[in-house]
Amino acid sequence: MEPEVVKSEMVLPTHLSFKRIQMYEKYPKGQSRGRHWKHLKQILQAENFQSYPLDEPNYVNIESPPSIHPCKRICDITGYEAPYYDPRTKLRYASADIFKLVRSLPNEYVQRYLALRNAAVVLK
Repeated sequence: MEPEVVKSEMVLPTHLSFKRIQMYEKYPKGQSRGRHWKHLKQILQAENFQSYPLDEPNYVNIESPPSIHPCKRICDITGYEAPYYDPRTKLRYASADIFKLVRSLPNEYVQRYLALRNAAVVLK
């Protein structure tokens, strides 16, 4: 015996959650597909920055407290990160080749490098 076939009108959803959405369904013709980037002026208008406290940093007031992390040590000669420093000249260096150069520098040049870093000291 065969079960009776019941005729009914079922309404299926247009999008099934397990299927990928086609681009033409997601973005109808004439609608943009990318991100909407806001200019600073638009952000300022939307933020209502007047209601924020004066000491809290925001887009208008970019002042912030000093960092709690220690600053990176940079090689005075190359600009790379410097794990070493010369105790005699107080210059920071990144490699053994730079150390040879640091030791061969005249005292006048050493003072100039230290002055660039605001660490100028009088060497004996």
